[in-house]
Amino acid sequence: MNHVVNQLVLTACIAEIDVLRYTPAGLPALNMRLEHESDLQEAGQTRQVKAAIKAVAFGAMAERLAKQAIGSAWKFNGFLATPRNGKHVVFHIQEFQQD
Repeated sequence: MNHVVNQLVLTACIAEIDVLRYTPAGLPALNMRLEHESDLQEAGQTRQVKAAIKAVAFGAMAERLAKQAIGSAWKFNGFLATPRNGKHVVFHIQEFQQD
């Protein structure tokens, strides 16, 4: 059986940050929107890529991210998941650092 991987590394700017909230279990949670822009190679051509993605962080990670400035750029690590009642994928941030 192949090793299953769901890992995303993305350099992006914080475009929006919601107010820090708490789950019913009392865990800090933070919803955000990240924006990425770069020039990448695809099929031998340079392509300008833009992407906006919804993101979420929990616990101490949420508390740390809540203090960051809108527009600040970071390298984010985490995984993708679709919420139970959702249609769009959400990036679950597990780690972030200056790029």
